[in-house]
Order: sequence, then structure tokens, then C-alpha cells
Amino acid sequence: MTTLWILSCLALVGSALGCGVPTIKPQISGYNKIVNGEEAVPGSWPWQVSLQDYSGFHFCGGSLISQYWVVTAAHCGVSPSRHRVILGEHDRQSNVEQIQVKTIARAISHPYYNSQNFNNDITLLKLSSPVQITSRVAPVCLAASSTNVPSGTRCVTTGWGRTEYTSNSSPRYLQQVALPLLSPAQCRQYWGQNRISDAMICAGASGVSSCQGDSGGPLVCEKSGAWHLVGIVSWGTSNCNVRAPAVYARVSYLRQWIDQTMAYN
Repeated sequence: MTTLWILSCLALVGSALGCGVPTIKPQISGYNKIVNGEEAVPGSWPWQVSLQDYSGFHFCGGSLISQYWVVTAAHCGVSPSRHRVILGEHDRQSNVEQIQVKTIARAISHPYYNSQNFNNDITLLKLSSPVQITSRVAPVCLAASSTNVPSGTRCVTTGWGRTEYTSNSSPRYLQQVALPLLSPAQCRQYWGQNRISDAMICAGASGVSSCQGDSGGPLVCEKSGAWHLVGIVSWGTSNCNVRAPAVYARVSYLRQWIDQTMAYN
């Protein structure tokens, strides 16, 4: 009984703080595959969602940002009639996990999303019904417009993307990896001046990488005890090269659009 009481108190504390504080603490080695990543502690990234078609095929990740809203990448091409949102999942082959399956009322992509260069690569998904906040399903905080995370900061990306470029299947268990942020200058040095816009942020090139299937998923950084969504997995090398920086949609740059879109819908 005591354990349950403590857990419910912790859940209340988490919900009082509102976002970014997992009830189940993440354990991140080298921080204290995704390619060369490690299996996450079940339930420790409670905002992570799996976007699936009705056959159960996982094609992209996303992040819960409120009871009604999930953020993902525009290039995932989410269709409310063909796709759904799975929350609280860890083991994709389990039949006993307390998952929540939600249909999508609306998918709103950034009006200036450019599919050629992946600029403004963001889509907001409004769920048909609110999620139930639990120890395994809870929203992440959004980076503020003014957020400027220093390069070299170690952040974490999570997903069920391929753990090897040559593999055709996504892993059974949610993977996580800690990776350093790069400055825009470092990123442009690698990708070229014209490919990295203000709406992008880079991380990695450290022997780890996100890969196909991780798209739309979170890049989170911890600040004052809460995790903030800093990036959305967007693009990188076609072969998931762990020596190349992966590119993410920059949430701080897109924050105003996120807030306005949620307020109007």
C-alpha cells in the first residue's frame, strides 16, 4: 500500500509541475540503437509516442505536449484517416502493456514546411480524445522561444528507429541515446552554409545517431530537473552515419507557431 501511495504522490507532483518530469527515472549511460544507443527503462520517457498505421506498422515517433496534442515531423506525412497515436508503449511485441491508442482529429503542418530542404519540419496532431496522464504517459515541456542551449550540452533522443542502417525492421524495445548539441556554425561546416536554417538544430556526430523510424521523435535536454523538447528528429545521412550530425527541427524557433496553432484549434 505504501508503495502505491508514494507512486500516486509522485504522479501528483509530476502533474503539478505539469511537464517534463518522468515518474519513472530515465537511466542514461554516459550521461550522469537509435544507432549505438541502448534500451530505455520502460516508461521513463512518458511523452514518447509511436505513430502507426492500422496494421500496427510503426513509421515515425512523436512527443506528447498536452492531453490533446502531439508534435511530430511534417515529413512523416501523418493522415488522420490512416494513422493513429500509441502512448505508453515500450515493448512493441507486448500484449500486456497499459498502452493508450488514440485516433487523430487533425494533423496541422507548418504552412512554410519545405519538403525539398525539410525547413520548418513540424506537424501538430490534435487527438480525438484527451490522453489519461499516468506514470507512463505524460507530456514533455516545450523549449521557450528564448531558449539557447549551449553547444556541447548532452541531450537525449529516443525512438524505435532502425538500430542498424542495413536492418529493415525497427527494434522491439524503445531505444535511447545521449548526444551532444552542435553550434549552428559546426553544423553548417558539415552540411554546408545553405542547408541549415534557423529552424534547425544539430546533434550527434559522436558515434551515435538517430535513424529511419526515429523521425518526428524527441530530442530533449534537461534543465532545472525537467526535460524540455528542444528538437524534433528531421533528417541526416541516408545511411545513419554516426560521424555525421543529425538535424532536428528547432522547437524554440517554432514555439510561437506551436502556441498559436494550439490556441486557435
